[in-house]
Amino acid sequence: MKLPLTLQFRFLNKAAIKCEGEVRQDDGEPNNPWSLCSVQMVEEVKCLLRIVPIWASGIICFVAVSQQWTFTVLQSLTMDRHLGRRFQVPAASVGIISLVTLTLFIPVYDRLLVPFLRSITGHESGLTLLQRQGVGLFVSALAMAVAGLVEARRRREDLAERMSAVAWLSPQLVLMGVAEAFNAVGQVEFYNQQFPEHMQTLAGSLFYCSLAGAGYISSLLIAVVQKATAGEGRHSWLDQDISAGHLDYFYYLIAGLGMLNFCYFLLCARSYRYKGTTDPNPDPDRDPRAREEDGGGLQEQLADVAFVR
Repeated sequence: MKLPLTLQFRFLNKAAIKCEGEVRQDDGEPNNPWSLCSVQMVEEVKCLLRIVPIWASGIICFVAVSQQWTFTVLQSLTMDRHLGRRFQVPAASVGIISLVTLTLFIPVYDRLLVPFLRSITGHESGLTLLQRQGVGLFVSALAMAVAGLVEARRRREDLAERMSAVAWLSPQLVLMGVAEAFNAVGQVEFYNQQFPEHMQTLAGSLFYCSLAGAGYISSLLIAVVQKATAGEGRHSWLDQDISAGHLDYFYYLIAGLGMLNFCYFLLCARSYRYKGTTDPNPDPDRDPRAREEDGGGLQEQLADVAFVR
């Protein structure tokens, strides 16, 4: 796919400007590939620069996912997990609710929600790739807020020596499954479509880099919270006895970080240009350079000075 020249990150366009003696006359190739790049190469670098801020926003979403998987088990151990008189749900298996929701929601989205959204937005996929990721980020923050409310209730019941039913954890896990269906799946499709063609094999690895980054940030966040909230005569938010601590405050903290991350994502998505699309036409009355580009367009004007291959 040949990418058109864009004005975004225009400082990189200098790398494709031909200077005297940089191109061989016999075959038209540059004498030094490190001093002269083609327009295609410049645009591929721009694709990567546009993707990085979007990629960074996905890390906080997976922080929320990892924390729910970790602390849901501890919460379940203090709750009533009986189904009937003889069967007790293993605490470690409660998180499967999120996976089941993810598995069921994807076909529901494809078969029911996409046609409905298509009739509203006019987009073939119902929502764009960035819109899907944005919905996932918002729902993940909402899931952590719900988790905080549920944990506050569980803590009150436990301190009053009453056991809450483990089913109270279902809403937050269902919401997190929906968030993964939107954000995680949207991320994979986004990388596969927006990465330069010569780097498609690396597209999938970026998703797992998000998971790895979330793991490191989660560990750092836990260490900081434990050190900041523990002290003489008081329990840490993340005390080994979760009823003595305040896990609900920790959930609210992650929800707040999630909303800040959502706002950051909106700013990045607003300035993002999908691969293969050009920048919007500038207003000639506001941008003097637009008058010079009206004649033949940016591509035609740079045909004689840019290295196109």
